[in-house]
Amino acid sequence: MVQRRQRERSLFEVLLPDGHKLWPDWLRKIDTLLEDEAVIEVVAHALEARWPQSRRRGRPGTPAEVVIRMLILKHLFDWSYDDLEREVRANLVYRMFTRIDAGDVPDAKTILKIARALGPEVIEQLHRQVVEVAKRAGVTHGRRFRIDTTVVETNVHYPTDSTLLHDGVRVLTRTMQRASTALGDQPGRIRNRLRSVTRRVLIIGYEARSPKTRAAMVKSYRKLMATTRAVLRDTATMVRRLSRRLRVASPHVHPILQRAQRGLQEMRPLVQRVVAQTRARVLGGDTRVPDKVLSVFEPHTETIRKGKIAKPNEFGKLVTIQESEHQIITAYEVHTRRPADVTLWTPALDRHQRIFGRVPDLAAGDRGFASAANEKAAIDQGVRRVILPRPGPKSSARRAYEHQRWFRRGQRWRVGCEGRISMLKRRHGLNRCRYHGEDGMNRWVGLGVIANNLVSTASFSHARAAA
Repeated sequence: MVQRRQRERSLFEVLLPDGHKLWPDWLRKIDTLLEDEAVIEVVAHALEARWPQSRRRGRPGTPAEVVIRMLILKHLFDWSYDDLEREVRANLVYRMFTRIDAGDVPDAKTILKIARALGPEVIEQLHRQVVEVAKRAGVTHGRRFRIDTTVVETNVHYPTDSTLLHDGVRVLTRTMQRASTALGDQPGRIRNRLRSVTRRVLIIGYEARSPKTRAAMVKSYRKLMATTRAVLRDTATMVRRLSRRLRVASPHVHPILQRAQRGLQEMRPLVQRVVAQTRARVLGGDTRVPDKVLSVFEPHTETIRKGKIAKPNEFGKLVTIQESEHQIITAYEVHTRRPADVTLWTPALDRHQRIFGRVPDLAAGDRGFASAANEKAAIDQGVRRVILPRPGPKSSARRAYEHQRWFRRGQRWRVGCEGRISMLKRRHGLNRCRYHGEDGMNRWVGLGVIANNLVSTASFSHARAAA
């Protein structure tokens, strides 16, 4: 049964009447902001949708208020779920902030399962409610607008063809061995080729260091691909065996076999694509294979080049961040495929107008968003000052235009978006996503943005009250 709030009396009220003095000012302000009923209702409706009768039946579950506060606390400090459980259990302030007080702290696995019920749509709706809280607090009015893009990396190792083949063989072999045990086969029925594959991967890594061993490396790759194809043939045989056994399997064994079959059917096409792209690159010299697989665990990963000298290739997803004044991120978007930055300007302005019911007085972006069409579109919508510095050689009139004082001040304000992205990555973990899948990427980015907005709202409100 889903509960909205924790109904127990606070431990602080009973044993520690001056416990409020232990609170940091910014956390106290965030605690006040999260009292908003609309924020709690978003989470409660998502929890009620998990099961048909969750609203009325079953034992009382973790209250929606506790769930959202624990998730916010996790992303405020970029903790893991185990760190979150340990810190909340040991800290009186965190117990009061999460409304657990003297009760039992939900363990890490419980919070993980509940968090998965909050899909990307729920997190986006929760973000909109947090922006509404900031608007009601007078932190932002939508007078300014700036936009930038960044890469949030997926939690994968550096992708090479040999290591991808090794990952595929390892997962397929492990899954087939579990299925073979459930089928009651004799030990050793599934041939384990992992030692051979691991040794071949190490040899390829050694041979790839020098152009002189190119011929030997190609030969090693041929042997590695031959071994991988043998594992794929074993996988096809196991899938057929599982299909036949599922028809007569007992209720106890049926879910085990079904899970193994689904895992093999999902992994086998990915490994086949890795074999194909390895053959095209190593034997054919084609490095521009479309829809290249960069991870068998996170197949949605893309290679994104942002022109960084220290990191020319980044493996993850492109994310658009748009802000208003006082560092409030009003919208974010995780792109399924990387678009050109110049195509993101007009949709972002339209989103800003829907959120605030007005166009900004000042709109700024870097050279990637600059074009005559984008500048004209912003002016036609009513933006008074458009800050889009043009790339490449400029006419004398354009140089004079961009040298005006208001334009240069707008450029300096636009650079603050870089600092905000750096803060998101350093403080809230947006440098690398640790949730799985595309939905996990959306939840990770959304919760990090929500944590940032709560900190920014609390900091501005506290500074205004102090002034």
